[in-house]
Amino acid sequence: MSTALIWFRRDLRLHDNPALSHAVSAHEHVIPVYIHAPQAEAPWMPGQASCWWLHHSLAALADSLHEHGSRLLLRQGDSLATLRALVRETGATAVYWNRLYEPASVARDKAIKAALRENGLEVASFNAALLFEPWTVRKDDKTPYQVFTPYWKACVRRTPPPVPLPIPESLKAPNPWPDSPPLEVLGLLPRIDWYRHMATMWRPGEGGALARLEHFCGTILATYQQGRNLPGMDGISRLSPHLHFGELSPRQVWTAVSNQMGGDPLARPAAETFLRELGWREFAHYALYHWPHTSTQPLQERFNAFPWRSEYGELLEAWRQGRTGYPFVDAGLRELWRTGWMHNRVRMVVASFLAKNCRIPWQEGARWFWDTLVDADLANNTLGWQWTAGCGTDAAPYFRIFNPVIQGMKFDPDGTYVRRWVPELVGLPDRWVYQPWAAPVDEQRAAKLVLGRDYPHPVVDVAASRSEALAGYESIKQR
Repeated sequence: MSTALIWFRRDLRLHDNPALSHAVSAHEHVIPVYIHAPQAEAPWMPGQASCWWLHHSLAALADSLHEHGSRLLLRQGDSLATLRALVRETGATAVYWNRLYEPASVARDKAIKAALRENGLEVASFNAALLFEPWTVRKDDKTPYQVFTPYWKACVRRTPPPVPLPIPESLKAPNPWPDSPPLEVLGLLPRIDWYRHMATMWRPGEGGALARLEHFCGTILATYQQGRNLPGMDGISRLSPHLHFGELSPRQVWTAVSNQMGGDPLARPAAETFLRELGWREFAHYALYHWPHTSTQPLQERFNAFPWRSEYGELLEAWRQGRTGYPFVDAGLRELWRTGWMHNRVRMVVASFLAKNCRIPWQEGARWFWDTLVDADLANNTLGWQWTAGCGTDAAPYFRIFNPVIQGMKFDPDGTYVRRWVPELVGLPDRWVYQPWAAPVDEQRAAKLVLGRDYPHPVVDVAASRSEALAGYESIKQR
């Protein structure tokens, strides 16, 4: 009676799980296992917000497996040694998993696949995380794309993604089961429950992912084109953490959007806009796969000489705490701290402010996002920060520096978003809520606001800091 191990990583679902479906079809017994080995992802081991999410996602997966007559085995330690030990314990003849694409994961998985095959095991990996794997899309000259638009055009010219796989009818449990420690042994939950508010905002796990997808398609998708830029309203999908942890596949998302819109989703403006965002996620993984050094180094080498601010400790701390004196920036950073999330429009402004107005290296912002975002994804984080700093593939022009006052007025004109996260300003009229320092003294008093006491003065001057950033970019332009 052949037995297969299914090595779960960031594919924490039963629907549309190619490795699981293959194992069930090819073997009499299937043993799901999750190995906690964060050191294998160094230097990008999961941050605190990610660990919180992972704990609850694993609990949800264990419940789902139990409902289908199976279990989730938990292990800690070196992945190869742990898999070999399980093979000896269970008599498994095969090990299957779904692929990851970050540099450290690629190197680890190649080594493990070769080692297990040398041990005489059947080993196979599958695509469960992307619509288009990075090595399958190339320019005519066989080199990788560096610009998103031609990359995405090349992708959508292909056959539409296949229909998602169903949950296997039977997960074929072994008898007996190996022992497994309780989930708490992994130590994923932080000792201090700073995540209490965050826990009210999210439902980690496959069930929460499917519910959010249904909500998005049924109530938000039709107005996504307009709503995605307005942080004061529920106008976005909020699917990114579910996609990162593999509680949902991009094929499921594509299919759900297609079914909701009917026919070709790319012919419908709202659906096309949203699927293009899904394509940006694909491009992020594509770029990191082809340029693995970019998680810490700029793709455009001349940016190694950019004149970043040399002393920035206090300024960086003010940014992290949402105490910059610019309400749109501060609202985003406070939302991040409370919920593990930040609206994408605000992310761009917050990142631009750090890298361009403060001239603090973008890597500092990337590390902060990595630790505090529930959807912290190395590929998306890398591409987003390099795009904003102007130093990556398909980067924003160096002269595009978002003005936080204008951005707030444009995308949150009534101040709903800012007043939610910066309550010190709740009494200010709309015209001053994005520039409280400009409000007449009598209106500041009426709002019970004393700048420097209740809310900080601006940490930098937007106009002057913009000029300094442009001068810095000009100094490396010809390198």
